[in-house]
Amino acid sequence: MGDAECELRRLASQSRLLGDITEEVMLRAGIKPGMSVLDCGCGVGDVSFLTARLIGSAGHVVGIDRSVAAIDRARERAAEAGLRNVSFEVVDDLAVFRPRTPVDAVVGRLILMYLQDPAAVLSHFALQVRPGGLIVFQELVLSMCRSEPSCGLAERCREWIHDTFVQAGADVDMGWKLFATFQRAGLPCPEMLLGSPVGGGPDSPMYKHIAETVRSLLPMMEQYGIATAEEVMVDNLADRLRTEMTAAGTVCATPCLIGAWSRKPESY
Repeated sequence: MGDAECELRRLASQSRLLGDITEEVMLRAGIKPGMSVLDCGCGVGDVSFLTARLIGSAGHVVGIDRSVAAIDRARERAAEAGLRNVSFEVVDDLAVFRPRTPVDAVVGRLILMYLQDPAAVLSHFALQVRPGGLIVFQELVLSMCRSEPSCGLAERCREWIHDTFVQAGADVDMGWKLFATFQRAGLPCPEMLLGSPVGGGPDSPMYKHIAETVRSLLPMMEQYGIATAEEVMVDNLADRLRTEMTAAGTVCATPCLIGAWSRKPESY
């Protein structure tokens, strides 16, 4: 989805929607104080910051991403928050990155869906975890995103987003495939949890989230012939969603995520 300024803002906004769900997955998985953690595809740092809070001052998180702009923003935010137990690195290829020493856990949110061979990358990261350590990933299930009762504009947005991701080669239902992906990576069957923010009414943050996702994807939507800027009218899209959905009494579940976690066997 690129690293333009609007996308960096969208990532931070998205994390405010997903923070509680991701934290629940982390806690159930066993992320705890004192751990060393690697955050794969960290973006502007939100999962790293959440993890840093869970592991406390005795632990440390390293966030890695290939986007220089995203890492610069993550470093700025960490400095502004006074966080000393988190650091960030630009990595050209996640599939070959190796931390200086094995970590207690590797985590990632919405990263495997963009990879050609997620099982191979998961296996590589499992090698960077000490025996008995944790592998924790959370991925999208776009087919479960819905509005009820159905709202025409919300459904068009869902279709635009879905079709753009598919055309770009992303796996829009990667969450459902986490179980098999962990197994193909040679890891034990993971425990899993499904979660999604659900919102409606005039004050829901859903409208802005949907509109900003469309904004980030709009150049690709036009490139693939899915929708035009004139058709989308992104600058007032959030307001139109608010008006239509509130008038219809519609609630919306988006995004829907599945979290999966497992421990690395001693014999891995």
